[in-house]
Amino acid sequence: MKLKLTTITLFITGLAAFAQQDAQFSMNMFNRLAVNPAYAGMNKALCGTLLYRQQWTAFPGAPKTGLLSVDFGEVLFGGVGLTIDQDQLGFDKTLKAKLAYSFHLPLGPGSLGIGIDAGMIQKALTGNFIAPDGTTSATPGTDQAIPWSGSSAITYDVGLGLYYTTQKLYVGLSSLHLPQQELKDAASNFNFNYKVARHYYVMAGYTFGLGANFELKPSVLAKSDASATQMDLNLIAQWRKMVFGGFSYRLSDAMVGIIGLEKSFGSKLNARFGYSYDVTTSAIKNYSNGTHEIMLGFCYKIKSEAKSSSHMNVRFL
Repeated sequence: MKLKLTTITLFITGLAAFAQQDAQFSMNMFNRLAVNPAYAGMNKALCGTLLYRQQWTAFPGAPKTGLLSVDFGEVLFGGVGLTIDQDQLGFDKTLKAKLAYSFHLPLGPGSLGIGIDAGMIQKALTGNFIAPDGTTSATPGTDQAIPWSGSSAITYDVGLGLYYTTQKLYVGLSSLHLPQQELKDAASNFNFNYKVARHYYVMAGYTFGLGANFELKPSVLAKSDASATQMDLNLIAQWRKMVFGGFSYRLSDAMVGIIGLEKSFGSKLNARFGYSYDVTTSAIKNYSNGTHEIMLGFCYKIKSEAKSSSHMNVRFL
């Protein structure tokens, strides 16, 4: 794969602009399991979410991210979940896969989840280096700063989280990549050394009922690696639990528009589709055409809801 100068520039710029190593999603309100293991099984159903994000379109080597998460509730006194995501930025690829478990504890009007996840992180540099002028500027392998051939490393990963939810409210606190592992490839022709930074997440949301047909759902997601912090402020409106749309603002980065559809099939299955478009507000707006993101999701209730019944007492006829 030929590596252009613009791709190298984007790679360096991306690392400088976004210190957080985890992939970001604009529709974060539908992607809670990826950043908080305590969310696993909280819907008390079998649920899945598929997300694809193409960031900074028209920019060579721009980030592309795909994520799949599945969780299942009412098992082992709580819920279990699986998350797999791949993030690519130019010649840099990151693959993460993890299993989550959340213990559910009834607390007040809601439920508290205490979660842990464990899995792996793989970091890889792919492709061969070609100088911007199309010629080889040095003998392959002589410059230790240039990855003349692909390189990769893999390590384990662990995260913890707390998540509390009621019928209308949710609040979550989590920390991922607790071991802060280093990925090294001793066989590489250059010094491949990548340290995974510990990340912290705080999320919260509330549902306001506006009459019989409308709901307003504000939410917030704050994320930090202790050296840089980013915050998403979201507002989603939904009509008849079917059509939703709204806006999100990522501080110092982007304005986001969100639209989607939600449909119930019988009493057990619920499906969801969403699309978002980021209008970049940072300096990179002069070089990109915004960001596209697509979301597909479903929830299937394994157990039917208990039906209430009443009986008339003949003594009061």
